Amino acid sequence: MSYIRTLAASTSVLCLSATAGFADLTAAEVWQDWQSYLESNGYAVTAETAQAGDTLTIRDLAMRMEVPEEGGTVEVRMGEMQLVEQSDGSVAVILPEVMPIAMDLKDETGEQVAITMQVAQTGMEMVVSGDASAMTYDYTAQEVAMTLDDVVAGADTVEIGVAEVRMADMAGRHQSTLDGDTRAVTQEMTAGPVVYEIDFTDPAEGGRVRINGTMARLSMTGNGDMIDGVDTSDMAAALRAGFRVDSEIAYEEGNTSYRLTNGDEDIEGTQSSTSGTLQVGMGPDGLRYGGEGRDVSVALAGSGLPFPVTAEMARMGFNLVMPVSKSDEAQDFALALEFGGFTMADTIWAMFDPGAQLPRDPATISVDLSGKGRLFYDLLDPAQMAKLEEGEEVPGEVESLVLNDLTVDLAGAKLTGAGAFTFDQTDLTSFDGVPAPEGAIDLRLVGGNGLLDKLIGMGFVAEDQAMMVRMMAGMFARTGTGEDELTSRIEVTEDGQVLANGQRLK
Repeated sequence: MSYIRTLAASTSVLCLSATAGFADLTAAEVWQDWQSYLESNGYAVTAETAQAGDTLTIRDLAMRMEVPEEGGTVEVRMGEMQLVEQSDGSVAVILPEVMPIAMDLKDETGEQVAITMQVAQTGMEMVVSGDASAMTYDYTAQEVAMTLDDVVAGADTVEIGVAEVRMADMAGRHQSTLDGDTRAVTQEMTAGPVVYEIDFTDPAEGGRVRINGTMARLSMTGNGDMIDGVDTSDMAAALRAGFRVDSEIAYEEGNTSYRLTNGDEDIEGTQSSTSGTLQVGMGPDGLRYGGEGRDVSVALAGSGLPFPVTAEMARMGFNLVMPVSKSDEAQDFALALEFGGFTMADTIWAMFDPGAQLPRDPATISVDLSGKGRLFYDLLDPAQMAKLEEGEEVPGEVESLVLNDLTVDLAGAKLTGAGAFTFDQTDLTSFDGVPAPEGAIDLRLVGGNGLLDKLIGMGFVAEDQAMMVRMMAGMFARTGTGEDELTSRIEVTEDGQVLANGQRLK
């Protein structure tokens, strides 16, 4: 998380943008706003400044952040830049063509890691308008390129052939409004095409990684609240103070190719999708993380594979919602996964179904869970988490759990389900130390017997095993209204009984 926060804040100078305003804005006010913004992100800012007429020149700008969780620092250094007051009351920002970034961190073993990179721009035009309490930055650039130069871990230096991302035709807007001790920020950016290339060799293992990719279009939107005087490097405290951020990244026509080489082993592949999104949010109410890819296609081949592997998926998505702060009130959580419209190459099917007895229609597997629970600790507070790891206390409790949807549709059979349970935290004896549940889940299986017959014919399931499966199905399920349909309702009552279709199991 600290890496993401660091890079986002480090490059924010390039991504500041806004709408036109009517009040006159001075270069000194813009510079003061930059310092305030960066300091609210946890940076210590130093620079030499000189005002000459309508131009404020900033030299030797350095931004330094301590990263205690990585045991190091991040420092961003920039060359000379200018803030030029315009006749219409706005301020033009003249940025250096190349902005170097240096990071000094420690890895999980405590070894020092030094990273150097640079951000270069061509044709950048940036204008700031508004007033001292509400600034808007508008910018465009012919191209922005981010290049990783060196990664040094102890005595080892990663051999980097190239590690670069280039974004053409960039345009964006960033609005920042101060209200008391709260800075409300909104931003949007578009670019495309986007090209990325990575080629490096591990000095210890000797393995080589080569990745090339493109996106026809990339867009980013975001908004958030930053609290003056609160250091975001202490995220737990920042959230308690009201810090919030929400962002979304979307792309069109993404394509990636890669090749991994290690000695005699060689693997190469491609991946593509027509579109995709990624949403990330953090606030007092918790963490939100989700995304999807549409029309995903994957191909893989290599010396360790007996034949090339190809697969396609109409939709691949995930969603995670979870609390991160201690609270006496129940908070929402959710988890959803979907692999929709999945198909495999006939060469893979032929390995276990050479006679094509199983239907090869697109398969779908999805699960959607939600509920409410309480946390007894701040998950983003290192001191509290260390205390939790040392003791035997549980981090929280689940109050309710809802299965909104369960779908498994493959090989001619389809299982669906939905249900909900609540949990009695005061009853830990009825279910061997687990809070006693109360609720029910409804399941429906169509085509199950037909699939079982095919598996018997293929030799995957023995007759006696199939008989046992059918006996168990008879205990827990009943015949539905459709052909080859089974339904089941599993219920846990308030007094601890477990019922299957009304028949008591416990």
